[in-house]
Amino acid sequence: MNAIENADEFATRQRNVLLRMLVRITLYYLLLAGAVTVAVMVSPRFASELPLGGVGEIGDYGASSVYDLEEALLSADDEEIEDIVTESTRARLARGPAWLHGALALVYSMTATLLLMLPVSWVYKAIHTGSEYDHSIDTTTLVLPAVVAGIVTVVQHSLALAFSLAGIVAGVRFRRALSDTFDTLFILSSIGVGIAAGVKSIEIAVVLTVFFNYASIMVCAFGDGLESQHAARRERDRVRAKVAKKRDRQARSEPGGPMSSL
Repeated sequence: MNAIENADEFATRQRNVLLRMLVRITLYYLLLAGAVTVAVMVSPRFASELPLGGVGEIGDYGASSVYDLEEALLSADDEEIEDIVTESTRARLARGPAWLHGALALVYSMTATLLLMLPVSWVYKAIHTGSEYDHSIDTTTLVLPAVVAGIVTVVQHSLALAFSLAGIVAGVRFRRALSDTFDTLFILSSIGVGIAAGVKSIEIAVVLTVFFNYASIMVCAFGDGLESQHAARRERDRVRAKVAKKRDRQARSEPGGPMSSL
């Protein structure tokens, strides 16, 4: 009965921790959304500089709009083409150097990954309350998306660079066993956020992290718990039983104890 009571008490305490974390990340997302809204209201140009809609731009490559623009250029006369080129050049100069624009976009992407992965780190710690966990995963989930975003930004326009990177990564050996299979989801979510940021689609990273956090909390709060938690609880019960047996032997061997009259 004591083991069952301890398990029920642990499950209740774990559920309360996760539900408090649910409220915490909800407030964080509301605060973050409010800060972005204020920034857009103060500086409308800030919204156009955010890395958004990158997947849509990739998907529209070669679409009918591109062919329509090409047909319009072919059918235009010299004066119209000159006006189009002049307007395009003026817009490019007003926006600044291309390298500076790309660097700022990457800074926005990396900053966004850090802000989005911060609550993921909180959820990871809350889920592993009462059990041993790999602290390196906590820091990895924060930094890995920014690194992936930078790599994707470099290789997304070059197939040769992509194959070169694949060869370099294949030569690196990472031998690290995860303490729980659920930890793999945090690594995969970090990579997904990094790829979304690298292709300038922060909106996808937002949806991914928000859904992942809420789904992880609900599954762990009302599920059976992680295997690492069950292992830690079994180890605590084994230690308690061992201590209880040791105390019982000491009590029996003391003068006046049950064994002293023999």
